[in-house]
Amino acid sequence: MELEKQQAALGAERRSMVGSGDRSEKIRTYNFPQNRVTDHRIGLTLHQLNFVMEGKADEIFDALTAHYQTRSSKHDSDLDGAAAD
Repeated sequence: MELEKQQAALGAERRSMVGSGDRSEKIRTYNFPQNRVTDHRIGLTLHQLNFVMEGKADEIFDALTAHYQTRSSKHDSDLDGAAAD
């Protein structure tokens, strides 16, 4: 009985990590006719797909880095505020 509970919990955790594979979970879209790449995680759209395909993705990496650093620093400041309460 205990083993079944553990396996069910582990299975639920794995499913939450992997996701459903649904189209709504997409990370990035490459649109060749419009020379466009969109990163759906941060809402960034660039009309420079040709450069990205050549490996010149610095603009995407910089935007992702800035987004997650901002998110991390906001999270840290929220934790600092909660600790002060």
